[in-house]
Amino acid sequence: MKLIKQLIALATVAFAVSATAAPAPANEAPDALVKRISQEVLDTAKADKEIQAGNQKRVMDLVETKILPYVDFQRMTSLAAGRYWREATPDQQKQLSTEFRTLLIFTYSGALSQVKNETIEFKPLRADPSDTEVEVRSQVNVARGEPVPLNYRVAKSAAGWKIYDINVLGAWLVETYKGTFASEISKGGIDGLIKALANKNKQLANKPLKTVQK
Repeated sequence: MKLIKQLIALATVAFAVSATAAPAPANEAPDALVKRISQEVLDTAKADKEIQAGNQKRVMDLVETKILPYVDFQRMTSLAAGRYWREATPDQQKQLSTEFRTLLIFTYSGALSQVKNETIEFKPLRADPSDTEVEVRSQVNVARGEPVPLNYRVAKSAAGWKIYDINVLGAWLVETYKGTFASEISKGGIDGLIKALANKNKQLANKPLKTVQK
């Protein structure tokens, strides 16, 4: 089940803003944005034999070009860090964001290499035109078992709509990491958390993508 959750999340979520990627269409609605990038990623992952084989460079390229442009990653990191974010220096905030981004890319790249026959079905958007934050609801249909609920918190920015949190089976990503962050900070402060994330990333960098989820 852990693998399924991570695989589902990767299908649509981005973890940073990429200046080199093509911009989203003007005035694209938040649910249309999430649906579009979800389908693009799934179609590419299913069709690319190199991705299915776990080619790390090919998977990372897909993450960088198709996924990264569409999330407010700094907000995601600050929410996960909670009150400790305000206590961190600008340099610590930058290092923490970088290491957290890298961790999530490794984790979800491993899941991406295992995409098979999943499909995503979106629910009608419940929002007013004036809303600047909305929740996009969907479900992932898997080959075996019940559909898996998958929701997104999306906020409007000057650069367009950005995803900043996801919910799989009732668990929000930010809340999940809050506990881990707080535990590491209690032991070694912000620098201790940064070091723990950096060490984890070094371990993941030496593992084939197919084993990252195990």
